Amino acid sequence: MTAPMSPTSPRSEDERLVRRALAVAGDTPEGDVPVGALVVGPDGRELAAATNRREADGDPFAHAEILALREAARVLGDGWRLEDCTLVVTLEPCTMCAGAAVAARVGRVVFGAWEPRTGACGSLWDVVRDRRLVHRPEVRGGVLETECAALLEQFFRARR
Repeated sequence: MTAPMSPTSPRSEDERLVRRALAVAGDTPEGDVPVGALVVGPDGRELAAATNRREADGDPFAHAEILALREAARVLGDGWRLEDCTLVVTLEPCTMCAGAAVAARVGRVVFGAWEPRTGACGSLWDVVRDRRLVHRPEVRGGVLETECAALLEQFFRARR
C-alpha cells in the first residue's frame, strides 16, 4: 500500500500512478505480457496492484485489471462496488477488462499505451463510454504512453 495522494495536479498524480503501474508491470511472471494495474481508493490509497498472470496461472481471465479489481473489492470488504476508485493500467483495457471496470463501478480509468487491436476505452471500441450503460467512468488515456509502449515493444521484440 502507498501513502494517500498529495495535493498535486491531477495530471502529475496520474503520471505518478502510471509510473507505479509500470513498476508493478516489471514484476510480471516470465512469459506473460508485462501489464501492471492498480486500484486506488478515493482517498488516494493504493488498494491493490497486479500484473498479468494468464500464462503463469493458466487462467484466461487473469488480466492485471481483473486481478487488481478483485483484490480491491476484497480489501474494501463492503461488496463489489468500487465507486470513486481509479483503475490505473499501463495498457488500454480490453473489452473484458473495460466491462469489468464498468461492472465494478470504478469512477475513473487511467491508462498508458493505447491498444489499437484490442483496446476498449477509445481505440477499437469504447465500452466504458457507451451511452446505453448505466455507469460510465471518466477515462484518461495516453498517460506516459511512450514509456508504457516501450515495455510492451521490448517484450514482443524478445519473443520474435
